[in-house]
Amino acid sequence: MSDKLYKPGQTAPRSGQYEITGPRGGGTGVERTVTRGEPLPPPETKGQKYRLSDPTKHRKK
Repeated sequence: MSDKLYKPGQTAPRSGQYEITGPRGGGTGVERTVTRGEPLPPPETKGQKYRLSDPTKHRKK
């Protein structure tokens, strides 16, 4: 699991499951699936950010 936090609207650096974190960095248990290069969706409440919790595992062709 990554420790880096991403703001809503930022471009996702990797495809995978992004967990929504609270304003103080604690996990909420809610995840969103985001594809690399797409913007992270708006959170449920103000001040929340995203943390990559489960990157997609696939081989490049």
